[in-house]
Formats: sequence, C-alpha cells, structure tokens
Amino acid sequence: MHHQRFAGLLLIGVSVGVLACTGNAETEDAPEAMEVADLTMNECWLRDSPEEVEARVSARSVTPVTFENGQGVLCYGAPSAREREIMGELVPFGRAWRVGADEATALHLTGPASIGGVSLEAGAYSIYAEPGEEEWTFFVNPNYERWGIPIRPEVRETEIGSFTVTPEPMDEMVETMQFRYEPNEANTMGDIVLEWENTRLSFHLHPGG
Repeated sequence: MHHQRFAGLLLIGVSVGVLACTGNAETEDAPEAMEVADLTMNECWLRDSPEEVEARVSARSVTPVTFENGQGVLCYGAPSAREREIMGELVPFGRAWRVGADEATALHLTGPASIGGVSLEAGAYSIYAEPGEEEWTFFVNPNYERWGIPIRPEVRETEIGSFTVTPEPMDEMVETMQFRYEPNEANTMGDIVLEWENTRLSFHLHPGG
C-alpha cells in the first residue's frame, strides 16, 4: 500500500488564512507561538493500483482545521449530485456511509483533539456515518488506509467512539459535497461542517490533552 506523507516540516506562526486555502473563515488573531504543519493533500492516503485508480470517480479534496494545540486535515472524495436525489436515495438512511466517495474519509491530527465529544490522540482516523431522517450517527475509527466501502464488520469492530448530529435543512442547493471548517474567533476550536444537496451537518472540534 502506498501512503503519501506530509511534504512540509513543522513551521512556527503560519497564519490561519494561509492554511484555510479552501475559503474558510479567516482570523487575524492566531497565537504567534502556535506550531503548525504544512498540511496538504500529500498526507491523504490513496490506493494506487491501476484498477483502483480507475475506480476513483470523484475529485479528492482536503479541508484544513486548526485548534489550540494542533492542526489537522480532513481528506475526502467529493461526489456531485448530477441531478440525482441524494439524501434517502443515493445516500440511504439507516446504512453506514463513508461520508464521501472512493477512499475512506480521514481526519489527520498533529495534536490531541475531541470531535463530537470523542477524544482522539494525534494520528489519523476514518470517519463514517449512518444517516437518518431525524438524526445522523458518526463513527470514528483508526482503520483509515482502505477503500471507503464496504464498511465490513471487521472495520466496525475497531470503532473507538461515536456521536450524533441533527441534520439542518438548507435553502440553497449544494451540488458537490463539501466539508468546511469554521474556527471560533480565538482559533482555539471550531466546527466541522458537512454540506450536500439541501442538508447541513455540523460537529465540534475541541483541543485535547
């Protein structure tokens, strides 16, 4: 298996605006002494056999995240609706979904953090969900170097935590699934936001340790 690693070394005092290359909210008050990493697509694990590359149908995307004692990057395949009905159809309710396309959606962290109340050490984790009409359950798993589906029982056995999120309707259609990160004003924590079709889900990321 091929695993691409961070290209950059740790840097000191890189601004959040530089890291938020995907258009996330900017802040001018990032702590000057914060250690941050040059987080790029290079950290995202990709399968690289010809058959698997051919099977990859959606663009790969990354969402940088920042918090008080570390940095992170969320790696995922970004599928598009293409005039299909998404929630409850393409993404069926009551069945585990990789929350993206192709390889497993993965969160890489340089420091300890908590997402949705699940405490995590520095490292890499896959995130998947079981969507529902009224509530989604998200699962966190250290098994991330894999194709996103099927989410077999042997994968589920290694889950380290879960949390629930209430979906919110949106008036505006989002054609291509996206994750965004919305830091708080002090850049010590924030919300990871998932949007697709007319559905929005948000869960907190807090510093750990």
